[in-house]
Amino acid sequence: MKAAVITAAGKTPVYGEFSEPVARDGEEVITVSASALSQFSRSRSSGSHYSSDGVFPSVAGAEGVGRTADGRRVYFVSPKAPYGALAEKSLVRSERCVPVPDGLDDVTAAAIANPGMSAWAGLVERAHLQPGETVLVNGATGTAGRLAVQLAKHLGAGKVIATGRNAEELEDLKVLGADTVIPFTLGTLHPFGAKEYEKMLVEQFADGIDVVIDYLWGESAKTVIVAIAKAVEERPVRFVHVGGASREENIELPGAALRSSAIMLMGSGLKSVPMSALKDAIRNVFEIVETANLKIATKAVPLPEIASTWDSAPGKPRVVFTVG
Repeated sequence: MKAAVITAAGKTPVYGEFSEPVARDGEEVITVSASALSQFSRSRSSGSHYSSDGVFPSVAGAEGVGRTADGRRVYFVSPKAPYGALAEKSLVRSERCVPVPDGLDDVTAAAIANPGMSAWAGLVERAHLQPGETVLVNGATGTAGRLAVQLAKHLGAGKVIATGRNAEELEDLKVLGADTVIPFTLGTLHPFGAKEYEKMLVEQFADGIDVVIDYLWGESAKTVIVAIAKAVEERPVRFVHVGGASREENIELPGAALRSSAIMLMGSGLKSVPMSALKDAIRNVFEIVETANLKIATKAVPLPEIASTWDSAPGKPRVVFTVG
């Protein structure tokens, strides 16, 4: 069969031939129609994600949409190594499939499943968002962050604060549900950026903050935590770390920021949230795409263009490889 094949860890996948999978008890062979190029898919395929099997050569792709042998249209995640989602056929355990509603097209389903899941799991499974609460989405201009803004509002947040580096894109988020936007610029070239960001956050937190959904980590996350410690008195704040788009894996966090606040730090993702709950998150997002008017920008790319697209594709619009 035709597939996007990775020959060794860290290599770019190439379009070529790979053996077809054969299902055993409890497994499904999926005839694939679409597979999104998410950061999760990239890192799991390359062997760098903590859930990666590290088997090579293998087929790239950690999630996709297709049909089972008996004709059911499903979204599937974490195929069984060495088979991935970027192939004419994939192999996955039956319990890792979620039905796709008839009204949802393959490309949108493939694109929205992972970021929608991460936002829903962070807001519902980890933060236990309550109606009327205030939510900060740190890193709201990415695909997942944009969905988190929309879902927070749909789930009843009283106020949604969106932060990010791109001021123009932040303004666009006001149409999707952001009540307040805060642009920031951090890093060694902007020595006063963190202090300015902290000041703006403290001003916002004076009116209260309940939940932080963090897609960045690094210096911006540290700044948010310090601002909470300075501005919030005796009010529990659930800080949920979902993604590390800043690529700053470690932060120097002052112990005083934790001792002097009621902040609760937690992560959200594979292993911190049960697979059953992650599947429920995807199912719930699928069901409300139309009623909540969820928006996600997509770009369909034929699978043979995998090598020229894998490393260069931007995060927005979400690239979805089409098969067949």
